[in-house]
Amino acid sequence: MNQKRAPRPPAGILRWLLHLPVHAFHARLGFLFGHRFLMLVHRGRKSGRIFETPLEVVHYDRDSREAVVMAGWGSRTQWLHNAEAGLATEIWIGSSRFVPAVRRLGLDEAQKVFEHYERHSGLPRRLVRRVLSRLLGWRYDGSPEGRRRVVEQLPLIGFRPA
Repeated sequence: MNQKRAPRPPAGILRWLLHLPVHAFHARLGFLFGHRFLMLVHRGRKSGRIFETPLEVVHYDRDSREAVVMAGWGSRTQWLHNAEAGLATEIWIGSSRFVPAVRRLGLDEAQKVFEHYERHSGLPRRLVRRVLSRLLGWRYDGSPEGRRRVVEQLPLIGFRPA
């Protein structure tokens, strides 16, 4: 397979655009996103600064209130490092807010959750595969083997009320 260098996290105007949902959450309009997006509030490991990161939810369990997100930049995902270091301070989702318990999904569970997302997200599969191929640096074809590679490279993280 053709291995390309994975892109860097967004900067400039793209970073600004991806940050727009934060303003909606601050305006108490998070309910407009339902359980499709959340805002993670976390503290920086080194700087101690507070960060607010909007994330797409790939799975939401109404019973446990767990929201699962994908670390779209893999090992370069700073919010992932902060959350796993115990520095996630709050989740805003829909019209609720809570202090989260954080867990990284195992590969088998992550693969099932991601497969369900692909089939039921409402997004065209071709679009999902094209975006993922760009993030991953290799062509994602939607096969079980490819899906396994995706969740190995881009971990799935669950946030539920602590």
